[in-house]
Parts: sequence; C-alpha cells; structure tokens
Amino acid sequence: MSVLNRVFEVTKDKLNLTQVVSEELILPDDNESILLAIDKFALTANNITYGITGDILGYWQFFPTQQPWGRLPVMGFAQVVRSNHPEIQVGERVWGFFPMAQHLVVKAGNVSANGFQDVAAHRSLLSPVYSRYERVNSNPFYRSETEDHQLLVKGLYTTSWLIDDFFTEQQYCNAKQYIVTSASSKTSIALAFAAKSRSSIPCIGVTSAERVEFVKSLGLYQQVVSYEQIERLDGTVSSIIVDMAGAKSVLNQLYQHFDKKVSYCCRVGATHNSDLYQDEPLHGTKPVMFFAPAQMEKRAKQWGAGKVAMAIAESLNEYITFCQRHIDVVHYQSFAELENIYRQVLLGKASANTGIIVSLVEAR
Repeated sequence: MSVLNRVFEVTKDKLNLTQVVSEELILPDDNESILLAIDKFALTANNITYGITGDILGYWQFFPTQQPWGRLPVMGFAQVVRSNHPEIQVGERVWGFFPMAQHLVVKAGNVSANGFQDVAAHRSLLSPVYSRYERVNSNPFYRSETEDHQLLVKGLYTTSWLIDDFFTEQQYCNAKQYIVTSASSKTSIALAFAAKSRSSIPCIGVTSAERVEFVKSLGLYQQVVSYEQIERLDGTVSSIIVDMAGAKSVLNQLYQHFDKKVSYCCRVGATHNSDLYQDEPLHGTKPVMFFAPAQMEKRAKQWGAGKVAMAIAESLNEYITFCQRHIDVVHYQSFAELENIYRQVLLGKASANTGIIVSLVEAR
C-alpha cells in the first residue's frame, strides 16, 4: 500500500532555503508499520532552535532525507489510516513529533495502553522521549476544546518545567533570580509560569523593546526590560541566565553587567539566529546546553514515569488555561501559507501573542 506525500524541507546549513517535495510512501508488509495522516501541527521559534541545534542534539535524525535538506520536527496530532500492528487500530489518534508533511510511516514498538515508540532504525539512537507517540484516548488530561493550545505549549512546557525542576534540585546554584532572554517566546513564558507556580526564584524578563508591554501584561515576570535596558537590572544579584535568545551580543552584555554574579548559564533556544553564540569565551561560567530528555529520564528513574507525567500534566493544564487568555490561535492550511509564516518565525517577526497552527489536510 502506498500514498503520495508532500513534505516541507529546509537546508540544514541555511534555514531560509526551503522546498516542498513529493514522495511515494510505502507501507511495508510487516506486523509493525502504521501509516499516519497528520491532522495539524504547531510552529514556534522552538522549531527553529531544532534546526540550529539539529546536528548537535540529533533533531535531523528524526526524519532523515537527502542532503543538504532536512525536515524540522514539529509537535502534532495524527490519525492512524493504515495499520499492520495487531494492537493499533485504524482511526486511533496520536500525538508526538512529525515532519511538516501530510503523512508519516512509523514502525510501532514497545506498544502499551498509553502509546508506542517509533523503533525504526534511524530513530534508534534518539532518546525515547523523542520517538514516542501518545495515544490520545488514553490521556486523562486531554481536552478536545484545548487541542490547539496543547499543540502550542505541551512539548515546550515540558522542557520549561524540567529546566525549573533541574534548578530546584540544584538549589538554584545559590542564585536569587532567573534572567530569561527572549522573554516573549513561548518557552520563556512557560518557564516563568512553571517557576511562579512552584514558588521558585523570580524571573526577570529581557525582550525586544516592542514586546516589553506584552511581556509585562502576562504578570509572570518580576521585572521586564528591553535588550537596550539591561544596565537597569541590579548587577549585584546572583543570577541564573536562561538563554532562549542564543545571541552572542546579548550574552556578552549580560556577562559584563553581572560580572561574576552569573552562577549558571543555561542555553535553551536560539530565537536570535542572526547573531548566534557559538561557544566563544565569556568572562565567567561557561554556558551549558540544556538537554530535557536527560532530566526527564533521571526523574523517571527517581519517581517513576507515571508520577513525573502526572506532575507535568497537572501543571500543563493550568498553563493551557493561562495561555487561552493571552495567546490567540491562527490557522494556516496550505504549503504556500506555511512557507510565508515559517519565514516570519525564522526572522523573529511572528506576533508574540499569536499561536501558529498548520493543517495540511486540505492540501492533500
């Protein structure tokens, strides 16, 4: 059985070069493969970070294609339209990582009531977090009416929750506050929400001048300044920098202003991809890339996977309610629209209070 599939691709070394390719997807004659029709997915600045760190953290391995092209992973929902696996039924809905495409064939393994892994060879070296698909009907926290916001924040909220969990475990490295760059990004907002919910150390938001008022309106940050106003911050306070921007100039400015008061610098995102920090020496502690699956696996061993999932899910639902008040959803339904909005996200021009949901069903 085969199906015609169209896929949005970018070049790995120049994310502004894109193409849409057509391919024939063939469902192998085995007892594991399933064909998924992708209903919709979210596009955020987080997906740009996946491209920038694709070789370092393995994101290009999710959905390999011919060089020099790559397929950026996105969080989405899909329907099972063909299944060779006896435990997975046609019509089931799943959530997980997908390419920006219409269909995907996966090889289902480690099947349980809650989900399954794609055990295809090209994903075998990835963390299980990156190859798992959740069976939607088994998730007690799933709400159909919040589905779009789930797509926008579920994956990145898990990352943000784990960042705050990591620093809670480390007793915040004796710091008194987080300094969060690109404070208007959805991952940054999620961190600020998780930290405030857990009564962690306060977050100080740093963002572009035109987004200061929006970030202030969220009520999550103790203080918000623009990149041009960093000198207004109290440089004598021991701080953890959570770097979502990835900008060399911003990191240099923060390190100079806080001098030896940077107790830890956690690299997470790269929203400022035109001015990327690339391990240049800084005056102080070396920035460290945060790898969410490592903290997830550690907590799963300590608490049990079910308890970790429950803790994150309960907090996530509260965050989704918060996001419904502050983030509007806009839908896009063609490859041409995807191309246009992708470029806006890549250039950092997408609206901070808008969530992007793409459905290519009508483009089939």
